[in-house]
Formats: sequence, structure tokens, C-alpha cells
Amino acid sequence: MPEVQAMVERLQEAVGGGAFMGAVPLSFSGLKTFSPAPESLVGRRVSGVGRRGKYALYEFDGPRIAFHLSQGGRVDVEEPPKTTRPKGAVVRWRFGGHPSVLLKEYGTERKAGWWVLEEGDEGPMAGLGPEPFSDEYAALVLEGQDGRRVHTILRDQRTVAGIGRGYSDDILHRAHISPYDSLKSLDAAPRAALLEATHALLTAGLELERRRKGGLPTKVGDHWVVHGRHGTPCPRCGEDLRRVSYEAYEVTYCPACQTGGKVLADRRLSRLVR
Repeated sequence: MPEVQAMVERLQEAVGGGAFMGAVPLSFSGLKTFSPAPESLVGRRVSGVGRRGKYALYEFDGPRIAFHLSQGGRVDVEEPPKTTRPKGAVVRWRFGGHPSVLLKEYGTERKAGWWVLEEGDEGPMAGLGPEPFSDEYAALVLEGQDGRRVHTILRDQRTVAGIGRGYSDDILHRAHISPYDSLKSLDAAPRAALLEATHALLTAGLELERRRKGGLPTKVGDHWVVHGRHGTPCPRCGEDLRRVSYEAYEVTYCPACQTGGKVLADRRLSRLVR
């Protein structure tokens, strides 16, 4: 959420109020909708650039263009506008009298995409859960009886929209909660700590992300506290941080601060890491 929120604020400054002049698809699989066509929005002015969960939104007083960066997506604000086709390019949006905006993707997954949505159509956002600063999320944390692991809950965009893997690690570390604890097993104190950690870390992350310029650069997550830093000392207690590796992601945690000294089983290796 912090990366996308700060990015859409910069896009608002760059193209807000500009007339949409068209989209140049640069990837066969990037556009996920066929109706309405992007051309139907030509001439409409961008009334705002917003966000829902990890989706960024160009608003046109009714219709919208939504896009999602997935894991490897990045955005360039092109001033002056460009016509090149760089490696990994997905789509270029053009705006009259304003910079163009290029969506591109690193890696091979090719999951970044964009949608043209009619007024009232939530498209891929229909199943998203509440935002992290909402009353609904607070009620879930403080009163919910979800039996899933807390790390799973924080990552699941259908349960809470916009946190993701990196912030999940850092939130649980700050709250002294094991990623394997279930929500319903927590008493009042860790629940309050979880809510406080969510708000504190997302707020701090947004403040740092607002220092960036342009779109969204190659390197993100450089301000995470524990995520991706396994094998280095815990910034709180000095114990080596550990990880649990899955096929597509990993969980970083501190045994001393979060699991009572227990080292969690690494599911990728199918053995107990000691």
C-alpha cells in the first residue's frame, strides 16, 4: 500500500486534469478486458488518480482504468513523452500536454496488467477486503476468530487489501507475534499490538515512499526492517533472523522475539532448520 499510494500521488501531480489521448499496448497479455475499449476514453480528462488495495486507478468521472504491478511491475513517468518500446513494457498511457506513463515489468512472470472498467464495475477489485486503516480491519484484528495463521491473513488481499508479504513480516516482528500463530489464539494484548504495528509501519512506509520522484523505481522495499534480511542480526535483539521458504515467497522472522526461541520448519526444504 505505501508504494502504490505514494506512486498514485505522484501520478496525480503528473497527469491529473490531463486529457486521455490513448493507450499504446506493448504486451499481448497486458490488457485484461475487451469492453469498453481504451479508445472510448479518449478525450476524457483525468479527474483523479487513486488506489484500491494494490490497484492504481485513473478516474474519468465514471469509467476507470485500473492497473496492478504484481511482483515485478514498475512505472516510469516520461517527460517528455516517449515512443520507445523498452524490454518488459506492458502499456504506455498518453495524456495531452502531460507526461506519458509507462507500465513495465521485470522478470518472467508477466502478471502485471490493466483493466478498462465501466462506471460501477469493480472488475478485479470486487473481492478485495477492507483497507488496513478501516474500522472493518480493526474489528477483524481485535475481535475476529479467524483460525488461519496471522501471516496468511495479512497477505490475503481478500481479507485485508494492501499489506502484502514484506510489510507482513515487519508488522509481526514489531508486534512480537509468530507468523504461525492463528488470529483466534491471540489474546487482547497481542491483538492490540498487531493493530498498532500495522498502522505504525504502513504510516512510516508511506512517509518514506513519498520521498521518491517520478513513477515507481526498480528498487522497492529498501526500508523494510526484517523482510528479506534473513541471516542478519535482528535489529531489536541481535539474534540471527531466520526464514521459512515457500515456492513463491519466504517469511522472515526472529526466533528470540517472535517464537520463544523455536526455529520454524522450512517447508521448501521439508526439514527442520536448526
